[in-house]
Amino acid sequence: MRHHVLIPTDFSENAWSAALYAIKLYANQAATFYFSHAWTFVNTGSRTYISPSYIDKLKDDSKAQLTALQERAKLETINTDHEFQTLFSDELLIDSIKYAIKKHHINLVVMGTKGATGAKEFLLGSNTVSVINKIWLCPILLVPNTFEFVKPQHIAFPTDLNRIYDEELLPILKLADLHKSKIEVLHITGKDGLSEIQETNREALKVYLEAHPHSFHFVPDKGTKEHAILNFIEQKTINIVTMVNYEHSFLEDFIKEPVIRKLGFHSIIPFLVVPRIE
Repeated sequence: MRHHVLIPTDFSENAWSAALYAIKLYANQAATFYFSHAWTFVNTGSRTYISPSYIDKLKDDSKAQLTALQERAKLETINTDHEFQTLFSDELLIDSIKYAIKKHHINLVVMGTKGATGAKEFLLGSNTVSVINKIWLCPILLVPNTFEFVKPQHIAFPTDLNRIYDEELLPILKLADLHKSKIEVLHITGKDGLSEIQETNREALKVYLEAHPHSFHFVPDKGTKEHAILNFIEQKTINIVTMVNYEHSFLEDFIKEPVIRKLGFHSIIPFLVVPRIE
């Protein structure tokens, strides 16, 4: 199977960190990496008239940066089944990502995120929030700035157990298969324990995961869910955390701007967002 990975870039070191992570994540797999740049014009001077030739020069500069990025990435792999392509667009970021996913049959979008601003604080950039909210065509992997690749031996999957999972978990299983990772299911339990529906869903999830290494963990509902998950990540040496992007879920709280501006989810490790199945 060949994997098709889209890496949107603004040519920052933040975006390059995400690219490096993606290359190492698929180090032993056949994969095509698409470096995508959504070009926008910003008039940083006092120009009142912008000539077409000036615009063309700026676009050519960005295309040259994409080519340089492509060549830089080639030096980071010894896998002859790795291919690197460039995609230049003057559409808006979201539109360019949607188009690329459909045209190139993208399996995963990998994006860099800004670093934490303090202990247990994390500010998602506006572009990241927008992508999470508006891209439902494939999973999105958010990689913290300057994060060094670590073989993902443990993948956390927080769930409220309020629904039956099916095909939407396939991206998580495929991610786990890349490095034979163990899936650590986390449930934050209320004072009354599991309801009858939650217990039924837990049993169904156990059956669904039976072919993959996994375990279930139950922690008491104390404080915020964000901090409970963060503590779990630290205690269990989790390498990637994953969530399904349902409405009224853990993830919905994390990506709301008012919450993010406060003590939000501190993504000290890569964070896989899986779209719900309609």
